[in-house]
Amino acid sequence: MELKGIYVPLITPFTADGGVALDALEKLAYEVLDAGAAGLVALGTTGEPAALTAEERDAVVDVTAAVCADRGAQLVVGASGGDTRAVGEALAALGERVPGAAALVTTPAFVRAGEAGTVAHFGALAASSPLPLVVYHIPYRTGQQLSTAAVRELAAIEGVVGVKYATGGLDQSAAELLADTPAGFAVLTGEDAFLAPMLALGAAGGILASAHLATGRFVELYEAWRAGEVERARALGHRLTALALSAFTAPNPAVTKGVLHAQGRIPTPDVRLPLLPAGEAEVAAALALAGGLDH
Repeated sequence: MELKGIYVPLITPFTADGGVALDALEKLAYEVLDAGAAGLVALGTTGEPAALTAEERDAVVDVTAAVCADRGAQLVVGASGGDTRAVGEALAALGERVPGAAALVTTPAFVRAGEAGTVAHFGALAASSPLPLVVYHIPYRTGQQLSTAAVRELAAIEGVVGVKYATGGLDQSAAELLADTPAGFAVLTGEDAFLAPMLALGAAGGILASAHLATGRFVELYEAWRAGEVERARALGHRLTALALSAFTAPNPAVTKGVLHAQGRIPTPDVRLPLLPAGEAEVAAALALAGGLDH
């Protein structure tokens, strides 16, 4: 599987009575794909998977898989945990449910397995997984840092096809990795505000929550960098950076949900505890920036 372009990690919309609004999820999935997204990520952090029941998670996967199949788009599904055996079982089940997908797997969270343990974790998963794996490197959530050398070790594992690189910014390891990216290994940024510089350095794309709000413009930015249209890319990148920063002024995905609701695209702005809805000012600021990108 070759990963490139803009991927939208879908929010999970909720109904007024607290259930999952599967019709709104389907509509949103079609909207972002029709706006040019290369694929969808289901059950990523933005989708609040820890707050969903097993039945709700299955329903989200089924809906997004059907939309991706209909549009010929790629599907990536989150499957994470701190126990290698349990994650392996989850990957096996996903392989039966969505055989054409890839799996987004965090480094083992909280246990701080070390670099050698993390590489061994992914080696064991890849050996049995029916799906290609994308490493989700997000140390401020997992507690596990990875050096450039460790990421290269992960890239060398057969079945590991890329990394969602979300270290909080553009760091030295990102620069080193993008200066000599392993063949067949996609570096996708997970830091919305750093999409433009990551693309400038050669990233294959991004998995971006704020791309819900201006999907076509994020795709335009990706295509501008790929085409070498530096001036257009730089100007658009500045505007999208402002939107991305605004979308994270409250814990993700609260602001994004607030904007989507204000735009009439989902039935409520609700998130599930322990998250809280974004404030009116936070939503209004992001809504204005998203609206300004229409022209």
